[in-house]
This record gives sequence, structure tokens and C-alpha cells, in this order.
Amino acid sequence: MQLISQTSDKKLRGGFYTPEEIVEFILRWSFNGSKTADILEPSCGDGIFLKLIKKNEIEYNSITAIELNENEAAKAERIRLRNKKVYISDFHTYCNKTEDRFDVILGNPPYIRYQYFDKDQQLEAERIFKNAGLVYSKLTNAWVSFVVGSCQLLRERGKIGFVLPAEILQVSYAKQLRKFISLNFNKINIISFEKLVFPNIQQEVIILLCEKDESSEHRIDHIEVRHLSELKSLDILKLKSPTKKIDFNSNKWTFYFLEQEEINFLDNISKNKRIPILGKYAEVEVGITTGSNDFFTVPISVVNEFGLHDYAKPAVGRSVQVSSIIFSKQDWLKNRDKNAKAHLLVFPGKHLSTKRNGANKYISLGEELGIHKGYKCEIRNDWFVVPSLKISDALFVRRNHLFPKLIINEAKAYSTDTMHRIFLRLGTNINAFIASFYNSLSFAYSEISGRSYGGGVLELMPSEVEKILLPYKKENETLVKEIDKMMREQKNIEDILKFTNNCILKKGFGLSNREIELAHNIWKKLSNRRLMRNGNSFN
Repeated sequence: MQLISQTSDKKLRGGFYTPEEIVEFILRWSFNGSKTADILEPSCGDGIFLKLIKKNEIEYNSITAIELNENEAAKAERIRLRNKKVYISDFHTYCNKTEDRFDVILGNPPYIRYQYFDKDQQLEAERIFKNAGLVYSKLTNAWVSFVVGSCQLLRERGKIGFVLPAEILQVSYAKQLRKFISLNFNKINIISFEKLVFPNIQQEVIILLCEKDESSEHRIDHIEVRHLSELKSLDILKLKSPTKKIDFNSNKWTFYFLEQEEINFLDNISKNKRIPILGKYAEVEVGITTGSNDFFTVPISVVNEFGLHDYAKPAVGRSVQVSSIIFSKQDWLKNRDKNAKAHLLVFPGKHLSTKRNGANKYISLGEELGIHKGYKCEIRNDWFVVPSLKISDALFVRRNHLFPKLIINEAKAYSTDTMHRIFLRLGTNINAFIASFYNSLSFAYSEISGRSYGGGVLELMPSEVEKILLPYKKENETLVKEIDKMMREQKNIEDILKFTNNCILKKGFGLSNREIELAHNIWKKLSNRRLMRNGNSFN
């Protein structure tokens, strides 16, 4: 495996070892009465699963363990278990060559990005995907190919139990994996945690338990526990009969954090197309990719120091610079006067005139700092000339905290890639468009469409923003000033939504009180779950 010096060996191997509480739980679920299973662990590390199989005196037929790292494989080899084989090999290669099949496949596969695979590993991983009828891409992480390969090595009534990053529930590159698993297994259980299992890396993980039973049913459930210690008392029998029918067209498994009534509500409101999507009224693009926001976005003090007034344009680069749903010229002036980074430096092409000493001096400083060697800057004809300088009608904050934010760009400010740019389609009323977003249903779909990270952040990409349901009515334009006023007065978002839900959802689209309550509860449930990672939540 080709490594890079700046990245730790542990990170490149995906070597974040599994807590015993998780291992004990997966083993308890996996063997639950079985004594004759053939077991595979595709990335055994130092052998924690093997140790606990031995400690708990679990009965089985055979154990096969795969580990690429020789030192880790040696540790696994020293664990005395009957009928056990440890192969020092890349799992991808083993998967494509072996004819063995297994009853139970379990473990904690490595979290390694595609670019850290050597060429042979990439080819072997691609072969696994091809055999499964899936498309392999450079966005694919090692854990994805481990899961796909393991599914191919499973017998007809087999089980897999894996510790996986919570990304599997929501990221786009795992969409085909989610459908693949849904089609290949009859029972799926997702166990998640309120607290981070690996807090040092801010990586949220889940336990994925999948079982084949040769029936025609495909069902799924989600259980969330607060602490690892709660796994010990979790009743395995609860996992034998998942209750929620799998929707093979569902983009994300965060859907299944909800109750069946909530799922049915979202399914019905989506299918009857009563409420359009945001993309009907606007196109969403990433903000300006400067190559170095710290260099190209500057406060007025830097503008004055270097005499950059001819090149400094109004900009907004951080959500903290926006206090409401309208970003006005006055708001921008306040940011400027607070010495916030409220200017984007827009330099002309070719070499600057020698008379423009301030600009040349600042560009030289950038070269001293190595800014010109960054990937985005290096590929430009003139590294200091920022491309795609379009000013949008509105802005959508890319990474949100308490709730998602859609903002009128009244100040006509440039925006970096911390904001998405919103360009309205012909005939869309800007005030109605913005006001229509501030309701519990659109907020709920923002949580469903986006993805959460450790620290409580909700991130949405442009295509995901366009899929948010938007109950747009031109009449909603009258709500903008009131919403803006309430935001600036720092009213609780719950109070704002109580007002807007009544106007937008009930009066505008005829949703019942119960439907509005369901939409609001879905948003709160998903946002609270996300915010718990940062120790915050709504009451």
C-alpha cells in the first residue's frame, strides 16, 4: 500500500480498533444459538474478535481471518483457536480468488480512501464491484468494497455484522451500496450511538447487522443507544423481526430513524407531488472556489495596509456574518467595520502593472506563503486570478448548525465555497422563494437530504439543496419582512416556525395540524440527533 508521509500509519490502515462492548454485541447477535458456523473476518487487525470468541468459548466450525499488516496478523496468529487460518493478504485479492463461502462475516473494515490504495488494490476492488453489478469510482472508500466483497462470500442463509462509518446512511457514493444491501438481505438492523465511539477522530459509527433467510420480505429497523454499555442489555430478540418495509428507491437510510407514521407521511407527500422541490425555482451552484479563502478574503485592515481598494469587492464568507434571511448592504458594512473578512480580492489577469505596488506586494506575499502551489491555484494561468466570479440572487449556507439557512443576497456580495450560490429561474419571486423555505417540512427535508458530521454540522451539496421540498407560493412574499424581523430579534426558531407553518403549510398548501406536527417532529428528531454529537439539542 502506498502511503504518504503526512498521514499517520494508523489512519492509512484504517486502524481504529473496536471497543470490546461492540465486539461482544456483534458476536452475541451473530451466533445466537448456532454452533457450526464457518466464520470470516476480512480485516482482523490485532484479533479483538478472535480474542473474544476464545474468551466467550463460542462454538463454531471454522475461522478464517484476513489481515494485510504483517505485525497485526502475527498478533492474530498467536491467539489459540482450533481450526483457524490467518492469511496475510489484501482482502480484495482474497475475495476475488477464494471459492470458500461463510455463514458469518464480521469485523471492523478499514476506512481508507481510494487514493491510498496501490494500483493492484484499485483493480481488485473494481473487480469486486463489477462482479456485484456495481459501478466503482474514485470516491469509494475501502469499507464499501469490503462490505460488497463480504456479501459475495456469504452463504444463502448467512449473516454479516460490521462496524461502519455512519456515512453509509447518507453519503452519495454509498447510495448503490445501500440498495445492494437492501436487495440482498431480508433483515437489516442499524445500531447507532448518541455519543461518539471514536471521539478523537470525530467519526460517527454504526453497527450494521444483516441477515439472509431466503424469504421474500425485506425489512429494516434502527435502534439508537446512548452509551456503549447499553449494548450489553440490548435484547437480541428485538433484532429478529425488523418492522419497517424497505423502500428500494429511498436515497438515504436516515429515513429509517423515523417512526412508520412519519415515514408514511414523507412517502405520501413526496409521491402525490403536492409540494414541488426547490430546484423547480432555482439552480444551485457551489460558491467561488478561491483556492485559499484565507488569502483571497480579507478584512478592511489588509485592504488599507496594501492599498487593495481597486480589487476588494464585497463578500460574505461565513455564516456568522449573516444574522438573518436578508443580507443587506448595511449588514455588509457592519461586517466590514468589525474588520471581518468582508472583501474578496479580484485581481485582473496577466501581470499587474509595476505601478500597482500594493497588489504586487500582496501577491508576492502569497508566493512566499506557497499559496500559488496549492492545487486550485497551481492549475490557473495566473494563480492569483479567481475564476467563476458570479454574484447570485441568494445564498445557502453549506454547513449549518441549529437549522439550515437560505438568504437573500441583497448586498450583491460575492460568496466563497462556504456558501452555495442560488440563481433564480425566470418568474420566481425572490421574497416568496426565501420565505417559502422557512417551515418545518423544508427543514425536515434538509436533514434528510444532507449529511451530518461529528460536531453537529449539517452539510448539503448543491444537488441535495435542489431536492428539498419547497412549498412555494407567490403570496409568501409578504412574510419575508416579518421572518427577517424575528430573526434579527433573535426569536427562538420554534416560535418562527409556529408562525410560518400556519401561513405556508396550513393556509398555503392545506396541510392538517397532524401533518404539520409530523413534519416538525421529523425535523426536531433528526436535528436533535445530529446536535447531540456536539452536546447541544433543542428542548
